Amino acid sequence: MSPPGIKDVAARAGVSVGTVSNVLNRPDHVGAATRARVEQAIADLGFIRNESARQLRAGRSRTIAYVLLDAGNPFFSDVAKGVEEAARAAGLALFLCNSDQDARREDDYLDLLLEQRVRGVLVTPVDPDGDRLAALPGRGVPVVLLDRAQHGGFEGCSVSVDDVEGGELAVAHLLELGHRRIAFVGGPMGIVQVRERLQGARAALAAVGLPADALTEIVTEGLTVGEGRSAGERITGMPAGRRPTAVFCANDLLALGLLQQLTRFGVAVPDDVAIVGYDDIEFAAAAAVPLTSVRQPRHQLGRTAAELLLEEDAAANGGPPHTHRQVQFSPDLVVRESTRSRSAPCFRWWTAAPRSC
Repeated sequence: MSPPGIKDVAARAGVSVGTVSNVLNRPDHVGAATRARVEQAIADLGFIRNESARQLRAGRSRTIAYVLLDAGNPFFSDVAKGVEEAARAAGLALFLCNSDQDARREDDYLDLLLEQRVRGVLVTPVDPDGDRLAALPGRGVPVVLLDRAQHGGFEGCSVSVDDVEGGELAVAHLLELGHRRIAFVGGPMGIVQVRERLQGARAALAAVGLPADALTEIVTEGLTVGEGRSAGERITGMPAGRRPTAVFCANDLLALGLLQQLTRFGVAVPDDVAIVGYDDIEFAAAAAVPLTSVRQPRHQLGRTAAELLLEEDAAANGGPPHTHRQVQFSPDLVVRESTRSRSAPCFRWWTAAPRSC
């Protein structure tokens, strides 16, 4: 049995289809008695308007979309919460699409979203230099890069975190604690954030006169707990005299996997090996040995990107003029037990304000 339609409501109320449409869209154009009769018919029949069809006719959707990189990473879930908050405040719904770090899957989602005429798209791209991103704004749908700085030929807004600074914060902290055999765990190197965090780590070494090769690089196939455990196997397999005394991981999932593996093999954290993660997801503080981590303003990233998207959409529909902006936040270092020495405080927090480039 098909759901009741607008014609059924009109028949039940004894009015025209046009009158029902007016009640739904312009109720002030309908007399109180007629409006009450139509509203009662709607309630009796359980009628639900076909909002999708109405939006397609009008050419204006009430949804925005976020194509995120990895739904399995709590970092992106937290970013999405910030996007959702801004969308709800604007009376809009949010579609979430998971590219799973697959460029073809990302393209498929972008095609689908454009077909659905969403009001705008936020995307954490697999390849920020890809030609596809540069072409999107010409399709008539606002696009904002999220957790990615502007790259290549893309002309639009972006919201990101300074990952070079984040990598430098992490390794500078380990150097301050006296570590000189430090490893970097992260990959694949095709991910911009991984490369930039490694760049920051090398900059911290250079700042104290150490060569870049003083950093042992352990390249992983992904940013997962399992890859962190694999890195832990490699580290525990090294001779004691060559084993790093500290490890900087490109994200917290890697750091958690590394912590698990070191603990399994009886390597004490932080006494034998100190660990710094990145993102400061909720699980970082809740780990068996709470993790020191570089904190990104996850919620603020999502909310800021969504607000820029809505500004651009409003400008395209008669609102105030919009100027594309590239917003970049500075990360914070949150120090916990995974790097604490007897002389270091239990918790320190370096904070920096967001900035616009």
